[in-house]
Amino acid sequence: MMDPELGRHLNPQKKDSWKAILLLAYQSLGVVYGDLSISPLYVYKSTFAEDITHSETNEEIFGVLSFVFWTLTLVPLFKYVFIVLRADDNGEGGTFALYSSICRHAKVSLLPNKQIADEELSTYKLESPPETKNRPRVKIWLERHKNLHTALLVVVMLGTCMVIGDGVLTPAISVFSAVSGLELAMSKHHHEYAVVPITCFILICLFALQHYGTHRIGFLFAPIILTWLLCISALGFYNIVHWNPHVYQALSPYYMFKFLKKTKKGGWMSLGGILLCMTGSEAMFADLGHFSYTAIQIAFTSLVYPALILAYMGQAAYLSKHHKIYTSYQIGFYVSVPESVRWPVLGIAILASVVGSQAIISGTFSIINQSQSLGCFPRVKVVHTSEKIHGQIYIPEINWMLMILCIAVAVGFRNTKHMGNASGLAVITVMLVTTCLTSLVMILCWQKPPLLALAFLLFFGSIEVLYFSASLIKFLEGAWLPILLALFLMAVMFVWHYTTIKKYEFDMHNKVSLEWLLALGENLGIVRVPGIGLVFTDLISGIPANFSRFVTNLPAFHHILVFVCVKSVPVPFVPPAERYLVGRVGPPNHRSYRCIVRYGYRDVHQDVDSFESQLIASLSDFIRSEASYDGPRSSKSMDGHEDGLTVIGSNALACPPRYDFEENIQPASVSIEFHCEGNAMELLPASIGKKVRFFLEDGHSSELDKHAREELEELCEARQAGTAFILGHSHVRARPGSSIMKKVAIDLVYNFLGRNCRGPDVALRVPPASLLEVGMVYVL
Repeated sequence: MMDPELGRHLNPQKKDSWKAILLLAYQSLGVVYGDLSISPLYVYKSTFAEDITHSETNEEIFGVLSFVFWTLTLVPLFKYVFIVLRADDNGEGGTFALYSSICRHAKVSLLPNKQIADEELSTYKLESPPETKNRPRVKIWLERHKNLHTALLVVVMLGTCMVIGDGVLTPAISVFSAVSGLELAMSKHHHEYAVVPITCFILICLFALQHYGTHRIGFLFAPIILTWLLCISALGFYNIVHWNPHVYQALSPYYMFKFLKKTKKGGWMSLGGILLCMTGSEAMFADLGHFSYTAIQIAFTSLVYPALILAYMGQAAYLSKHHKIYTSYQIGFYVSVPESVRWPVLGIAILASVVGSQAIISGTFSIINQSQSLGCFPRVKVVHTSEKIHGQIYIPEINWMLMILCIAVAVGFRNTKHMGNASGLAVITVMLVTTCLTSLVMILCWQKPPLLALAFLLFFGSIEVLYFSASLIKFLEGAWLPILLALFLMAVMFVWHYTTIKKYEFDMHNKVSLEWLLALGENLGIVRVPGIGLVFTDLISGIPANFSRFVTNLPAFHHILVFVCVKSVPVPFVPPAERYLVGRVGPPNHRSYRCIVRYGYRDVHQDVDSFESQLIASLSDFIRSEASYDGPRSSKSMDGHEDGLTVIGSNALACPPRYDFEENIQPASVSIEFHCEGNAMELLPASIGKKVRFFLEDGHSSELDKHAREELEELCEARQAGTAFILGHSHVRARPGSSIMKKVAIDLVYNFLGRNCRGPDVALRVPPASLLEVGMVYVL
């Protein structure tokens, strides 16, 4: 395990040594390949559950082996390892990484409050120049039709929902399949009363320990999976040599056609079990940010892939010599394990299934956090389980919901067949979404010919559609569950995202002018009280309506006023040195500022103490830099508009951004001033490479002019007086005359979610004692 932000983003150009790459490859076994490695436990068992039978001609078992071999070769090896892993977003992978890359290269993002400044982030890199003479027709078509922007987001939501569904199904089927090894040690009557309770007990323990985090026992994950891979390799090799050394002939594609010719519809329907051999392949891409492209490639091609092929060949070799198997559960993995080592293998299998389940649970937490950051999921509490390892998070509400659903699946289905049908549909849907998005990345980001992207889409898409159709036909036999979960989650995500966008449009329409703020004074009975007031808003310009409502009801506001916008940017990480955009609101003597805090979709929000300290340090840095290079600004010049925003560094350890301009300016001494309205952009020299201390020192008094020093002293006094966090408490209702669907979505669904999910104060980690909430009614 490693910290992806420190390990990959502080020094992205440094090449890792072979020793470091091999260590990462070893560590990736426990994080990336747990789910994929335990698939031999249930693939044959699910395939032969009902649709086909194991005959003495061996055509079925050899055909299934051929399908497994070519599926593993074409999809995980060729598609993911050699193609999809290259579609990373600043080293990050997954559905949101692909969507983020597409949004940066084409204007299809539905995120509000976009700025020109966002495009200058060092992580906002483009694969090719944004302006070319011959833009792809696909790009023009996508940008022109707004409905396609929504359709693209729906596809991403579908992939996300299926990943969450996989987070419900994978722990259940993995642990259940591992524990089912007890079937061979007891009668059928007794094992039904032992396997399910033991599975539920392991699942409860697994979810109950999530809040401790995986960093305490994470070092055990890789050795467990390595031991498991070596175990199934040795068993496979033993079965091949002992039972059927000629089983390698079944790897020929001829056996696939022979299999389908004999089994016809039953063989096609059995593909729903065969596709489980690639369960967990998506994790290679999703967990790319924790490791590296080379490390994941080495681990898969040198160890995981050969071990899986040996395991499946060994099982097929054993079954080719054993045909008198009358019950479906005995055709599984454990029947091919020699009795002398069956119990040790059972113990290793249970440990490996727990590790594989842990990986998908952690991935579910991560993707829900990403969805939340992009405004596509209701607010939930995100807890960091490790101070040293970035990205290890725990979401209490989601954890307990997953546990209840996992136990319900294990108790309700009680067999691998139905669990396999459900899990297979979720897995293949995510792969289809990845194929579609990767083909768009090829055209928009890599500037490849559309025909090449179409060939990729048709070749891999046709394979996945074949498996998808075989899974979908099992709708009544378990496949209904991921569909039901996906529909429910997509409805929640879409309603939340739709209403969030409408609320932003309402705020934009109802914001008040800067002149209104400047007109507030003692003549109107307005009092400026000591302290700092942080007014949170989604707006990047103008005065939010919740502040005008606040002043109307309580005619006073703080001496230092800061309008804070915490926004998401379509990049995985925003370097701390580029996180804050700071500018003035009104003239300097008004002591009002605007601070835009930018986070990527994989960034984790800071705790309130750190956030408050860094925000005020950024204000101090801004005042110093303005005084050093601009000199005092006159009130007259500031009356008509807001000042520009300047990038202010807030972390001495962070790399300064790299800007490519014609001027020969050192990166460590560059900041950029962006105006919120219009396309004007001008450079201002300011130090962003170091963190400026907040407290004043006598030795620096000569460097600051009188006005700046007074402003810093006032900021220091206001900080000592205390900080208040002013947030809007929204009440949303549909506009009269709206359609029934809109009223149901807003009045019922959104308001229910708003009442039962975390408030913005929890998401922003605001201390209750410092919180001021302003009621706002949104008529959408």
